[in-house]
Order: sequence, then structure tokens, then C-alpha cells
Amino acid sequence: MPRAVIFGCAGPALAADEAAFLRDADPYGFILFKRNVETPGQVRALVTALRDTVGRDAPVLIDQEGGRVQRLGPPHWRRYPAAQFFVRLDAVDPALAEEALRLSAGLMGADLTALGIDVDCVPLADVRHPGSHDVIGDRAFGEDPATVTRLARIQVEAMAAVGVTGVLKHLPGHGRSMVDSHAELPRVEADRATLEAVDFPPFAALAGVVPYGMTGHLLFTAIDADRPSTLSPVVISEVIRAGIGFDGLLMTDDLSMAALGGPLGRRAGKSLAAGCDLALHCNGRMAEMIEVADAVGPLAGPALARAERADAERRRNTAGATPPPGDAAERLDALLARVGTV
Repeated sequence: MPRAVIFGCAGPALAADEAAFLRDADPYGFILFKRNVETPGQVRALVTALRDTVGRDAPVLIDQEGGRVQRLGPPHWRRYPAAQFFVRLDAVDPALAEEALRLSAGLMGADLTALGIDVDCVPLADVRHPGSHDVIGDRAFGEDPATVTRLARIQVEAMAAVGVTGVLKHLPGHGRSMVDSHAELPRVEADRATLEAVDFPPFAALAGVVPYGMTGHLLFTAIDADRPSTLSPVVISEVIRAGIGFDGLLMTDDLSMAALGGPLGRRAGKSLAAGCDLALHCNGRMAEMIEVADAVGPLAGPALARAERADAERRRNTAGATPPPGDAAERLDALLARVGTV
């Protein structure tokens, strides 16, 4: 069985020691970042090499949201709008916003399928809270739970139609963070009733739509005052699983983020003990990957069953993929050009 971990790699091609490590570690999947991207041919070769190390059709993930979180960009790939663009457009012309979002997500997904990448870490179902840190910012589909739900659903369904499976993030909500979780642990002081009324509904609405999920590294004081959500059995069992109803394959956000303290191996072990199914380690540093791998065993039990369901949906999406219409790019450009007159 594959190990309950997703790993990155250091550069645009696998070094011999990386390939040997990945063959031995047998991670469930892989994730790419901008450091891994140069040209279309190079990315396709890297994706193939990663899958070859484990000898199976392992998922290959990327964060391709549009806006400032876009690992693929010019000159080889187009630049896509951030989520906030569609929120602003939706406020004046919902039909135009929905059409533009479908085209944008479909084209973005087609960029990925052409490279062999089959999982994109979208949608963000985070409801942005006024005054919160820009770590989420314009990446969110706004401040209204109903709008977040509607636009996030359009995005992930448009991706699935072209063969790319989504990851629901950041469970159970990152929109109230007042600090950057890459640098420190955010504390969310909102009471549970407020969270259940505002922050959790988009995740609940999409829980049965997206087979993969990702936690956020935040401390929800009204739920578990001692442990951040990624390491909290209370948050994962009572909120993410029972309350929100997400029964998909749950991965951590990047374990190397500074919001989580302590050795990386301990972070990985605690996250799986808390109820996460997969540990996510992104930076490709060999010493850290070895430490994480040593702390993580093979997928088993309910986690294995969830992985098998997620894999089945991912493969159905790939097999049933329909490319965007041939004029999709021109239609999107025309819609974007109209925005200034709306």
C-alpha cells in the first residue's frame, strides 16, 4: 500500500537520490510548485518520472488558482484572474461572472491535463472575514457564504469536466486568519455558533462534491483551545467529519509551514493520529522528507477506503474529460474585455 503522504521535489527534474528515495518511500502522490516548472515538455517529463518512481497512476497535485497563486504562468501558460475578480463581476452581472468563471476554470484545467497533472488544489471555500490577513485575501470567493458556495462549485465542476479533480480547502475555514499561517499560528476567537452559521456552510455544501480535502493550520479557540485544526481530533472528528460532513480523503496543509511547531516527523504523526488521512510535505528538502516518511505508515483502514474512492473519482474525471470548446480562450478574452463596460 502507498504511504500516507504526498511529497514535492526539489527542482525541474528528479535527481537520482530523489528518485531512489521516492521509490522506497512510495508516497500516495506528489505536488508541484513553481520551482518545478520551466516548459511544457519539461513538466510532462517530470510528471512521468514521478509516477514511474512508484509504478502506478499516482495523483499529481498543483496549486493553480489564478491570480497570485499560479504555479504555471507566462510565457507558456496564460495568466488567469484571481477569485476576487469573479466576485466583483458577480455583484453587477452574475450570469457574466458565472460564464467567465466556467471558461477560466475549464481552460486552466485543460492546461493541467495537457501536462498529466490531474489534481488542482481548488476550490477555496473559505469565507473571507473583513480585516483578515491577505494570506487568503483575493483568493477567496468573497465574504458571503452563499456566493462562496456557488462560485466554488462552478469552479470545481468546470475543472472536473476537463479531467482535473479538486481539493476542498482550507477545512474548516481560513477566512478569519489575522496572520499568515506560513509564518505563525492564527488564532480564531469567533464562537462556535458564528463559525457554524458563516464559515462552515460552504464546506458542508461541497463536502459531497469534492473527493479530496485539505486542512488549514488554525487554532479555533471555541472548539479546541490547545491544538491547531490539523492536529486536533476534536476539529477533525466533530467539525470536519461530523458537522461539515466531509468523508473524503483529508490531507494536511503543508507540514513545513511555521504555524505548526515541533519536529516535522512529530507533526506528521500527530496529524494522522488526529484523523487526517495524508501528510502533505511540499518543499522537496530531502532530510525533511526522510523524517516525515519515517513517521508515516501505509494507508490503511478508513483512510485507504477513502483513497480508493478518491482515486476512482479522479480516474472517472480523467476518462470522461471533455476539452474546452475550441473558441473558449477567445470567448474568455471577449468576456474579460467587456468587464470594463459592465
